[in-house]
Amino acid sequence: MVNPRTRSARAMFTTTRHLLVIGLLALLASAPSFAVAAPSAPESSSGQGQATASDDLEVAHQIELFRTAQVSLGRAIEIAERAHAGARTSDVSFDGGSGAPVYRVKTFHDGQLWEHAVDAATGEISTDRLVSSLKELNAEDRTNIASLSGVEQQLSDAVRVAERAASGKAISGGLTRERGKLNFVVIVVSGLDLKQVILEPPRRKGR
Repeated sequence: MVNPRTRSARAMFTTTRHLLVIGLLALLASAPSFAVAAPSAPESSSGQGQATASDDLEVAHQIELFRTAQVSLGRAIEIAERAHAGARTSDVSFDGGSGAPVYRVKTFHDGQLWEHAVDAATGEISTDRLVSSLKELNAEDRTNIASLSGVEQQLSDAVRVAERAASGKAISGGLTRERGKLNFVVIVVSGLDLKQVILEPPRRKGR
């Protein structure tokens, strides 16, 4: 059973100002098994201020560029992970603001964190660089990556589930924690909206 929590997101890819929780039950029976993260109270927009017109324009511009991409986010993950056999992705996002649109994919392998820029038009890797060792990351990132090693599902699995749950195409994805548990968070472009889908993968048996 798949029961992702879907939130509508406006103004920013990584910050949800107005939340709409939609329960999707018994969905995608053939997809990898995910458990829904425990519901949380909707965030209040008071004190946060309103998104500026420039923010809205920038988001709209990024989405328009994303719609022209020939390579999907899921495909970009696959391409980046092939650069280092056995690598797993911890973060991926579309970037149309620095020249040719690319997907920026962070993978970890053998205790090292790599950053790749995958061309959104051709799928070619334009950047493949070592960012740091895992021990140089902050405590939260180290914990998230360690937790990811303890689950069978990968970010690419979460992307597929989120895209079907939100009826759209993923523009970014990563790891987060809620109540001490690892979650995948995926932002999906669905029609004119951005939707945030949070999925909690089950731990591997015996762990």
